Amino acid sequence: MSIDSDNSKEILFSNWPLRISPLPPAPEVSYPDVHWDWSAVNSVPVIDPTAWVADGAVVIGRVRLKARSSIWFGCILRGDQQWIEVGEETNVQDGSILHIEQDTPCILGNRVTLGHRATVHAATIGDGALIGIGATVLSRCVIGEGALIAAGAVVLERTVVPAHTLWAGCPARQIKELSPEQQKRLAATYQHYVNNAAAYRAAASYVHRQTSDSCATA
Repeated sequence: MSIDSDNSKEILFSNWPLRISPLPPAPEVSYPDVHWDWSAVNSVPVIDPTAWVADGAVVIGRVRLKARSSIWFGCILRGDQQWIEVGEETNVQDGSILHIEQDTPCILGNRVTLGHRATVHAATIGDGALIGIGATVLSRCVIGEGALIAAGAVVLERTVVPAHTLWAGCPARQIKELSPEQQKRLAATYQHYVNNAAAYRAAASYVHRQTSDSCATA
């Protein structure tokens, strides 16, 4: 989702569902001149019915999870200012963190893979990109379609990463362009997690059904 104008953002936020409606008066805060967002704190995540969120993951505030996306164990997605969007068939693996800034959302496109313990802060990740294990993408970065950020890399603020390139290091630098074979491997990763999420969802459904049946016959 691309929403550039302040007016468009106001429309988006005004239509976002709230935990409490109408919104109660905001509490007094110690630093009233410093930005914070009472409405965002009280917003409810918008989760597609085909998305899967693991037990113990924290998804709170202005967060939108699209079809067949998956949020794995121990992740934190905190949309308490702008919003977080996780695209279709995108996976956010165990222990990863997504957050935003006052004026910048966190947008993950479709079929993105976020490796274990990765952090994306107020940045945009293009379709089909892969952010490696333990990598950090800082505010206002734009990661191009199908790009690969290597494990442990730190992508500095406002960096623009071209499509289908490999970046590594701290600070991250472009290493090379990805070969067609490497691009296929990126696709296989997100496809695995789409399948895995469906399996976990089905397993949980069977357990719930057996528990319900046992209670009914007890």
